[in-house]
Amino acid sequence: MSLTVLLPAITSILAIFFALALIDQWRERRRRYQIVWAIGMINFGIASACEALAGAGGWNENLYRTWYLTGAVLTAGWLGLGTAYLLARTRFGYAYAVCLALSGIFTVLTQAKYHYPDAGITPVVYLLGGLVLAVAVGVETYFQNDNWPRIAGLGVIIATHIGAVIMINASLPAPGYAIDPRTNIPTGEILPGSIRLLTPFMNITGGIALVLGALFSAYMFMPKRRVLAYSLDPVQAGDVFLFNLLISPVAIVVNFVASLPGTLQALVRGRLHSRVPATILIAIGALVASSTDSLNRFGSTELFQAGKLLAVVLLFAGFLVSIEVFRDIRVPFTSLRLTGTRAERVQVGDVLAAGGPAPGEFARSDRETDTG
Repeated sequence: MSLTVLLPAITSILAIFFALALIDQWRERRRRYQIVWAIGMINFGIASACEALAGAGGWNENLYRTWYLTGAVLTAGWLGLGTAYLLARTRFGYAYAVCLALSGIFTVLTQAKYHYPDAGITPVVYLLGGLVLAVAVGVETYFQNDNWPRIAGLGVIIATHIGAVIMINASLPAPGYAIDPRTNIPTGEILPGSIRLLTPFMNITGGIALVLGALFSAYMFMPKRRVLAYSLDPVQAGDVFLFNLLISPVAIVVNFVASLPGTLQALVRGRLHSRVPATILIAIGALVASSTDSLNRFGSTELFQAGKLLAVVLLFAGFLVSIEVFRDIRVPFTSLRLTGTRAERVQVGDVLAAGGPAPGEFARSDRETDTG
């Protein structure tokens, strides 16, 4: 069996198993981020399965449509939305709002660059949609309403339905798919511009949110050295708040880097919150997943497939490390536990300093973090 079949097959199996484990945890704990991440991983697994089947028997129109919709359009958007739900009670909504605005802007820029002839008014629709959602998420975050991910979720659900409708009704020229002759990996050149423009809309929002959300989550729970002070508390003068909002990205990056030595010491001593190494692994996995497309463009099919497998492994490892997501590790839908129930204490002061949940959010348990 060639690597072009074996690697995506393993990736698909691991992604689906990962999704089942998340669904199993969701059955017990009912945390929205778990079921949303599961939807993202199911799409990842389906897209990889399409690549494995095509590697074994060749591409056809149905495989091609399914591969593009699940892999190119839906996966990143749903994974990023899961991160939004995880960080619902933090100020991460501001970052997600920026991602939404950028997604709309880049959709218009993409159309300006490639001039898809059948895009119609969709670039304008996607731009307005991204900007309206961005404003709504930003306002809800400002008023400390932890329902802002529902607004983001509405956007992802609408985009999912739009993508599905366009893909089902699209008329594709024979043979019904397009592949790169160097790599035998499909391309989107025969698809309508309306769905090709949906790809940057979903990937920019979801992919950047997944990476930034993972790093922000690690920052929240790491022992911090605060070199630059800032506050996103809305109970302050408007001009002061806007100034703090503008400098917060720089302050977070500086404080994150300055806190790394203390974080490594806490890791060695076994006192580091599980979310820190977990989310760093997730961030690396997301970056690996987003970089695999460049390997395909350079004609490296095996490295492209290996990169996707590595991405799933890193994402899975990150989630397993997190006590917050997997309080216990067991064979999905069974009582066979591979680890006992895990618990840990939260450094409330560090979480609050990073714009995390209010103290009352920890009243349910002083042993386990649960911001979902």
